[in-house]
Amino acid sequence: MLSSSDFEALFLTLKLAAVSTALLLLLTPPLAWWLAHSRARFRPLVEALVSLPLILPPTVLGFYLLLLFSPLYAPGAFYQELTGSTLAFSFSGLIIGSMIYSLPFVVQPLQSSFATLGKGELEAASTLGMGAIKRFHHVVFPMTRHSFVLAGLLGFAHTLGEFGVVLMIGGNIPGETQVIAITLFEHVEALDYASAHILAGGLLLMSLTMLLFLYVGMDQRRRKWGAV
Repeated sequence: MLSSSDFEALFLTLKLAAVSTALLLLLTPPLAWWLAHSRARFRPLVEALVSLPLILPPTVLGFYLLLLFSPLYAPGAFYQELTGSTLAFSFSGLIIGSMIYSLPFVVQPLQSSFATLGKGELEAASTLGMGAIKRFHHVVFPMTRHSFVLAGLLGFAHTLGEFGVVLMIGGNIPGETQVIAITLFEHVEALDYASAHILAGGLLLMSLTMLLFLYVGMDQRRRKWGAV
């Protein structure tokens, strides 16, 4: 049976995934737009850096983030001076690490959608005197909202399964940094397979449900456009 600490870890994981995904959806559209339309020579470098978490071992990413979050380096020192606490081994540190780890899962669907967006509607909006923010709100977002849903689901689902990054920068502090993947690992180490099955099965069902919702929606969208 699951204990109160298991439910606490589950709640913390859902909170981490929700906050990280919401911040990514708010902050990354300008980056995705730039990647979709820029012809700058250094664009491939930026695109490679954004995609790096896809192939970089999570422990490597977590190790370098742990160094940056320590008071010995500028980001960690600034955070400690500002808040009086360390960025490493904190929920705030987990959010930043999760955002970096899930960055390509949110940016790439948006980038692909922005790249295929027609210019006619944007040009018409410009002739009507709409600024960049209004064009995004009234033209870009309504035409690409399915990509925002896709990006949000992928980012959320990817954060649920984090282990290496959160273990390196957050450790295993109950109620603060102990996420469900670490709790699952503890149950396996203790040979408590009954609890491990419940946690693993729950994560499997949750991930499958989100992906099923995603692909059913995409299939309906293809059928809709195919019938037009």
